Amino acid sequence: MIEYVLTPDDVARVRFAFSPLGEMVASLRVLADPARHALHLPWVRRVRPRLRGLRLDPLRALVGPTGYIPDFLTPPPRTPLPDLADELAALRATAPERVAEEIAWLEADPRASRHERERTAPLRRELAADPRRTLALLTDLLAAYWEAALEPHWPRVRDLLEADVLRRTRALAERGTEGLFADLHQRVRWDGERLRVNVAYTERAVLGGQGMLLVPSAFAWPDVLAMLPPYQPQLVYPPYAVATLWETASAAPPDALAALLGRGRAAVLTGLRSPSSTTELARRLGVTPGAVSQHLAVLRDCGLVAGRRMGRHVLYVRTPLGDALAGRSEAATS
Repeated sequence: MIEYVLTPDDVARVRFAFSPLGEMVASLRVLADPARHALHLPWVRRVRPRLRGLRLDPLRALVGPTGYIPDFLTPPPRTPLPDLADELAALRATAPERVAEEIAWLEADPRASRHERERTAPLRRELAADPRRTLALLTDLLAAYWEAALEPHWPRVRDLLEADVLRRTRALAERGTEGLFADLHQRVRWDGERLRVNVAYTERAVLGGQGMLLVPSAFAWPDVLAMLPPYQPQLVYPPYAVATLWETASAAPPDALAALLGRGRAAVLTGLRSPSSTTELARRLGVTPGAVSQHLAVLRDCGLVAGRRMGRHVLYVRTPLGDALAGRSEAATS
């Protein structure tokens, strides 16, 4: 059990961010054990052919299917919407002694498979022996891995992460800290002062005004990952609606709603089960972004949807009236 002790100052300093670098590292764990991360099998099938010829052994030696991941690979994001180039630069600038120390921790990690530890031990020792070279090697390898595995899918993943941040920000404003942590993850509990994370080891961190960083991560599913001081305390958790990430089409809208709004606008309204961008809705519905924009404009004028800006993107959400209309129509057909 990890126990984070939060003061009122810490609660006031809870913030959100997400990390392209963190997603990359989490996705390596998906590739290491696809069966445990079955939700992402559509991505695994698409990506594996693109990885041929890319020597991922150094990364696989550090990111196994279970157990500890060296913290220097996933530094806490410094801004809500970090740039991958900045994150890779920060990784390259890690103190070499920290790299060697954290790689050494893998040798005694009880959560990792003994067979896996022994299989990758020679390469890990080689990486720890020359941490400066290791940092350059890992940074270049992650950049190549991003281009092959994550960059083609990043708009879809980013929309999901931004939607989760928007949803939880609204929950925090409407219901306070209890609303924020209520459904973060089944292994996370909040009692008003302490945030408890049910894991296989025991740690206690008194934050003392540092605040807490909450990081949604699609590829972290089904796990929750915790980081403790001396790093910025953070909790990495699967975002809301992650199960829809690789959907290729939404179900047809109910006939009654289609008769009222028109089939296109009804499909857009029911497709907004979670906040989404125009591009993501178009991909999900199999139509053009222009068509989705036209339908959203009508739905917005009718008070059924609203747009919320997240960085450079606009996410659309159903209003309470839109929720009531879509929910009643769906209930009538169930």
